[in-house]
Amino acid sequence: MRVNGFDARLERPGLPEGEVAVKRKIDRAKVKAWVGRRDRTRRNVESSDRPRLVVFRSAKHIYAQIVEAGTGRTITTVSSRSKQVMGGMSATGNVEAAKTVGKAIAAAALEKQIDRVVFNRNGFLYHGRVKALAEAAREGGLQF
Repeated sequence: MRVNGFDARLERPGLPEGEVAVKRKIDRAKVKAWVGRRDRTRRNVESSDRPRLVVFRSAKHIYAQIVEAGTGRTITTVSSRSKQVMGGMSATGNVEAAKTVGKAIAAAALEKQIDRVVFNRNGFLYHGRVKALAEAAREGGLQF
């Protein structure tokens, strides 16, 4: 595989014979692009005085938290790692898990008398699990 004219795979000492590793430079570029999108989204969202619903998505789990606008203090948080939220579901990194987390964060917010928030997708595309979480939170009673 060639990236920017360079071979993106390297032989590294310590790896078994014939195995190769992808350059860290490619990973750094992806992270740098994500951080830029995250910061751009956050700048747009921070101008509001409403609490933020912030989403973080990893390969195995999805996390949602409600953050106070002025102080940045976390009011409540829900994730797919919680056994109480997920119940008996086996998969935690799919759309169904995101819907469950969305409903749970909406219930937790309404319990704290928060019904209007600003959605911060945190640089992730509004598609798939992020979209499913947002729609489930709306169905659960949050307005954004």
